[in-house]
Amino acid sequence: MLLLMNGILTQRVDILLVEDSAVDAALTAKAFDRAKVLCHLHLVQDGVEAIAFLRQQGKYAKSPRPQLILLDLNLPKKNGCEVLSEIKSDPVLRTIPTIVLTTSEDRLDILRAYQLHANCYLTKPENFKQFATLVERIEDFWLTFAKLPAS
Repeated sequence: MLLLMNGILTQRVDILLVEDSAVDAALTAKAFDRAKVLCHLHLVQDGVEAIAFLRQQGKYAKSPRPQLILLDLNLPKKNGCEVLSEIKSDPVLRTIPTIVLTTSEDRLDILRAYQLHANCYLTKPENFKQFATLVERIEDFWLTFAKLPAS
């Protein structure tokens, strides 16, 4: 969908948020809204749903290919590392930038995420103001400066 913002034609970005916490999902959506990020934020709540969404299977048969994935590590059914491994080993999905966005600051989690080819590892801030700032930085880098592959 093309939109006109400040006289510039721009496209709304599809972002897949893989997050099982309703509170964290709501905070993320609120932060993206507050930052006025032009996006459709698609939410799935476990790793199995994430893969189904990305592969357009079942109820996700008509889902769009996201330009960016925000992936929590601590997920039910299939954890974030398993999801990341599937994404980065799939020739069709591996080019989608995948940001691990989690509460874990464990150095082994960070190392494992990068070994699985995460594009970025971010820890969730403790308060909303810091979270909103983080979302603005994600938008600045990934949606303004970085060149994303065509969908």
